[in-house]
Amino acid sequence: MTSAKPRAGIPVWRVGKPDAFLAAAVDVARNAVETIAKPAEIGPHIAARSEGERVVTHLFESRLAGYGGWQWYAVVTRNSRSKVVTVSELGLLPSEDSILAPEWVPWAKRVRPEDEAAAAEELAEEAGAPDDEDDDGDGEPSRDGAAASADKQENGDAGQS
Repeated sequence: MTSAKPRAGIPVWRVGKPDAFLAAAVDVARNAVETIAKPAEIGPHIAARSEGERVVTHLFESRLAGYGGWQWYAVVTRNSRSKVVTVSELGLLPSEDSILAPEWVPWAKRVRPEDEAAAAEELAEEAGAPDDEDDDGDGEPSRDGAAASADKQENGDAGQS
């Protein structure tokens, strides 16, 4: 007697054959997925796998832009001796070929010491800018300072006329 070798990470009760009636309910599963996705975003049926007694997950290829390698799924079930299929869950799952976002890193760990130093320098420059009209270091006022003095002259000339 040969038994099927359980796959790593999958509970033993999940590796059995799916309920034949539920495995054949591909159209019910596809129609359910169409309630959350456009028909053009749902590709061909990939598989029906057992999730337990009278519980089957149907997988469909995702054609949703930006979700290459992902799969739509619909979990279907039925009562004992019933021929009525019930959809219990729908969604989108990544597969082994999916493009995934990088692992989340807390903000405090993303900021490097050189980033903090650059930010501190920038704040220091912003704090000192209004007091110092000679930003160029060449002894002449910067353009902003020249523009401000031109404005003062125009306002002063207008008041004397």
